[in-house]
Amino acid sequence: MRDGYWLLASWVVPLATAGILVLVPSREGKMIRGIATLSSLVQFLISAWIFFAYQIGNQEIQFERRWSWVENVAFLGKDGITLHLGVDGIAVPMVLLTGIVILAGSLVTWKVQHRTKDFYILLMTLTSGVFGTFVALDLFFFFWFYELAVIPMYLLIVVWGSTNKEYGAMKLTVMLVAASILIFIGIFATFTEAGIGTFDLPRLWDHSFDEDFQKIVFPMFTIGCGVLAGLWPFHTWSPDGHVAAPTAVSMLHAGVLMKLGAFGIIRLGIQMFPEGAAFWMPGLLVLGTIACIYGAFSAMAQRDLKFMIGYSSVSHMGYVMMGLATLNVVGLNGAVLQMFAHGVMTALFFCMVGAIYDQAHTRVIPGFGGLARVMPIFVIFFTIAGLSSLGLPGLAGFVAEFNIFVGVFEDYPWFGAIGVLAAAITAAYILRMVGTAFFGELNPRWSGLHDVQKTEFVAGGILVLAILWMGIYPKPFVDRIRDGVEALPGVQTRLSETAREQSRVIWGGEGEPPAWLQPAWRTP
Repeated sequence: MRDGYWLLASWVVPLATAGILVLVPSREGKMIRGIATLSSLVQFLISAWIFFAYQIGNQEIQFERRWSWVENVAFLGKDGITLHLGVDGIAVPMVLLTGIVILAGSLVTWKVQHRTKDFYILLMTLTSGVFGTFVALDLFFFFWFYELAVIPMYLLIVVWGSTNKEYGAMKLTVMLVAASILIFIGIFATFTEAGIGTFDLPRLWDHSFDEDFQKIVFPMFTIGCGVLAGLWPFHTWSPDGHVAAPTAVSMLHAGVLMKLGAFGIIRLGIQMFPEGAAFWMPGLLVLGTIACIYGAFSAMAQRDLKFMIGYSSVSHMGYVMMGLATLNVVGLNGAVLQMFAHGVMTALFFCMVGAIYDQAHTRVIPGFGGLARVMPIFVIFFTIAGLSSLGLPGLAGFVAEFNIFVGVFEDYPWFGAIGVLAAAITAAYILRMVGTAFFGELNPRWSGLHDVQKTEFVAGGILVLAILWMGIYPKPFVDRIRDGVEALPGVQTRLSETAREQSRVIWGGEGEPPAWLQPAWRTP
């Protein structure tokens, strides 16, 4: 039960589902939906089992399994490329997040009528890539799964999307593929520099890379993965992609795919190049803080619900970058918690936006009014997502943001203050939107609207339960994430004396840096 076959099943099940759907006649729409939904339920159960079976207190890789794949690229008789699977405390909540979001997303997609078979084949292929990225412990397969998760997005948006879908799909694809070039270069540079004939991540993590090499390659992985995470100023594809994508794809896009980028920064950056990470983290902190405040102001200016949520995602992923940049246990813990919290609440946002758009055929916020009278369940679900987004205690967003702010204030108090300001702006635009669209006088134009459908109710209920669970009882998440975070070399070992002095010069000028930019070079 603990030898890795469950991790293998996590990505094989959706990929096999896509293969099975190829054989089903396109006219059998009901059968296609049933197979996809059953598969999503199985994926959720597998992810839940992996999460709860994880042994807390054990910082080693768990559920590990390895299969040899290509050996002719190996040097010195080493491994070459292996299908190496395993999870730590950071990957486990991401696996669970994927299972939750794909189950909710598959229920919402029952409304898809156009080329249903093709839609589910692409959706299941994308999901397989997401699961594979979170469980892969080989650098080659990590990138392979990463690309498998990204590429289907183009077809899913351009065929089933709306609102300038060709532009949104092409912009998303071009920017993400361009970013992948940096990752690809970093992979081969790392393999060559290590000189140990393997793409195996744990062995590369244990290898002592030259400090200068780390400082050169770390930005390649950080920017390459950061583009998918909505890293400012490379975020511009994200709001356009959110708006153009169909409902279920928006849920997976914002709920899970953006987390692959942040996860890649941890796996390929912090975990493999701790000295390079500590040297560059002040820069990541600046970009993350700008994303927080810029995304919040941009969201406040939007009139379209999807654009508002899209820019809100940029802001909330900025919090993730701030947490990663602290390189302390609390901040990193908060970053991973935020990845989960943002995943479920954004999936709920887009689920509800799809529910209203299918009836009203508009998402313009000022055009609504008094929706609570005709769509009470919809309003409750959307409001819960909004309150989690603004950090209301008792909901998932508060737990994550609290940890991030504690971690940031420990080393960067001024940046922490800006992050809190961004949270206040978030509260302003969320509450304004809720008051404008949901309460007050009912706009007669919407008197004929009905509440969410059964599938949307079940999907929204699943996501609400996840938000409440993490908000009320975060211990299962915190305990697991802490195991993974405390094992990171970038947290255990700070900068060397040479790198510390160089970092002072780069970020603070000669002598000590200014008090508002005190990074993790301080001696513990």
